[in-house]
Amino acid sequence: MYCLQCLIPVLLIPKPTNPALMQTHVMFIVLYLIGFFLERKPCTICSLVFVMAVFLLCNSGNCLFWGNCEGHTCENG
Repeated sequence: MYCLQCLIPVLLIPKPTNPALMQTHVMFIVLYLIGFFLERKPCTICSLVFVMAVFLLCNSGNCLFWGNCEGHTCENG
């Protein structure tokens, strides 16, 4: 579970409030995760725990990869 030491803080990075910065935020998160998995090669258990945490966060409405569109219209692009 030592691998999770660098993955858990990714879940705590706040999303930008400005919708124009959301694409940059998503790109940063995706590139960080790709780089982390290629460089550190975390164990299978840590990877599964992280994927489950991201899945649970996205189901609760606080996803890392897209904004919260409640109460107003969101436009892609």
